[in-house]
Formats: sequence, structure tokens, C-alpha cells
Amino acid sequence: MIAKFTDFFKREIVFSISLILAVVSCFFAKPSIGYINWYTIILLFVIMLIVEILKNLAIFERLVRKLLVKVSNTRGLVIVLVFTCFLSSIFITNDVSLIIFVPFSILALKKVERLDLIILTVSLQTIAANVGCMVLPIGAPHNIVMLTVSNIPFGSFFLLLLPYILVSLIFLAVILFFSPNDKITLPKMNKIAFERESFLKRAFLGVDYYLLLTFIALFILIGNLQNIPFFNSLFTKSIVGNEVMWGVLVSQVISNVPAAMLLSGFSSNYEAIIIGINIGGFGTLIASMANLISFKILVREFDEFKIRYLGVFTALNIALLILLLGVYILI
Repeated sequence: MIAKFTDFFKREIVFSISLILAVVSCFFAKPSIGYINWYTIILLFVIMLIVEILKNLAIFERLVRKLLVKVSNTRGLVIVLVFTCFLSSIFITNDVSLIIFVPFSILALKKVERLDLIILTVSLQTIAANVGCMVLPIGAPHNIVMLTVSNIPFGSFFLLLLPYILVSLIFLAVILFFSPNDKITLPKMNKIAFERESFLKRAFLGVDYYLLLTFIALFILIGNLQNIPFFNSLFTKSIVGNEVMWGVLVSQVISNVPAAMLLSGFSSNYEAIIIGINIGGFGTLIASMANLISFKILVREFDEFKIRYLGVFTALNIALLILLLGVYILI
């Protein structure tokens, strides 16, 4: 029983911690169902369901396979794999993009016998997915939160983050320019099978319901904190006027989804929060849930790459984080 609980806690650590904190906060403030932003919950559910339908149709994977036929060198292969994550994360979220394409990339690099490129490729794919999710506010859970609380139009949301998107794309392009450029021949891959049976059932079962429950727990936690005078005063005084830096720093510790919910509960400077939590998705492994997803997939396949991956991933992320903070200061 304890082993099962421990396994669940490790597997759903963000939900588990959010639930524990929400329950503890209820002893210090009267909880209310009114704290929950049901519009956010419903929107997130609908987006995740659409994403699951697209995932089961394997639309993006089919397109990528067609592109790979034209690839003749390792640099071209890595570029396709990395920018596939960028483009797909715009529409199917950064998390799902990595769930689909990190295993696909590992398979492709195995087939051309270039395991030495896996660490760099997965690191850049993770960065690319976190950049792509900035393009539309539906590209990641933290931006969905900010969309619903701020009511900022899609166009304004995009323009707000455009400088950071462009600088990040240039950063990726420079790194890719220096990647190995050896000739390869990609062997034929197995055809993608489409299973019609229980299609909608698979789509509904694929929705991350624990993420929805995490949001509900966080809404209750933050609502309770707002009604505890000590925390209300502490967070309001320290966050207001420093939203970007708080967004960056808090994301490094608890990831940018809880950071978005926490900061938006104590400040109405939503534009600054949006910048902070999106820049804050780069840096540590836990700065974004997407970072953990690609790490887990890689380690499951190649446990021996764990330390080297953390080194490369962290170095690239910290470099980009510093660069984007410089852009913010200049703007």
C-alpha cells in the first residue's frame, strides 16, 4: 500500500503537492468553490481532448515522416526533428509535442546509428517546444491560465511574446548551425497504423485528468492564501511591481503553471506575469513540466545519458534564459 502511494506521488508529484498544500490551507481559511475558475478548467479540458484526437490521428507524425524522406545529412535530420517540436507545440501544446516526437526522434537517430546526437537533439526539442507554445495562448497550460484571467486578445498575446520568440529561434538556429553535418540514409520506417475501434474512448481516456485536478487544487490554495492576511500582505507587497522576476524565479522552483496561478492571484499586471512565466520556462529541469517529460522519456530509453543530458540541457537553458532576460531589460 505504501509502495503504491509512493509510486503515485512520484508519478503525479505536482498534483500530490498541490493537493496537500490545498488541504493544509483549508485549516487556516474557509475554502470556497467560487475560487475555482471553471472557464479555465473547461477550456483546458476541451483543448486536451482535441489534442488527443489529433495525436490518435497521427497527423503530425505522418507529415514529419514525409519530410524525413528528403533528409540526407545529420544536421538536416536534427533541424527537422527540432523544428517539428516548435511548430507542433503551437497547436497541440508543448507537453504533447514532446510526448510524440521525443520517442520518434530517438527511433530515427537509432536507425541512422547516431546515438551521439540524442542528447543535443532532445535538449533542443524541449527548448523548441517551450518556444512554440508562446506563439498562441493555447500552446501550454500556463498560457491558458493567463488567457482566461487576463482576457488579452490572441494578437496582443502573440505580439507581447514575439521578441522572445524571435530571439529564441535565432538561438536555436545558431546551435543547429554548429551541429554535425554527416551524410546519412534513413531506413524505411514501419507504416503508422490507424485504429478506428474505440477511437473516441481512447481520446477521452488520454486526457490528463490529474492536470485538471491540479488546477482545481491550486485555485483553492491560492484563494485560501488570498484570505489569510499574512500571506496576502506578503505576496502582494513583494510581487506587485516585480512580476517578471517573480515569474522567472518561482518557475525555476515550482514550474511555470503553478507560478502563473500564484502570481495572477496577487497581481493584475498580467502582461508582466505572461513574460515572466514564459521566460521562466527555461532554466532548471522543473521550470516547465515539458522539461520533465522529455527527460523521463530519454532516461527510460538511455539511463546512462542522464547526467550528460542534465549538463547539456541546463547549460543551453541557462544561456537562453540569460539572453531573454537581457531582451526584457533592453525592451
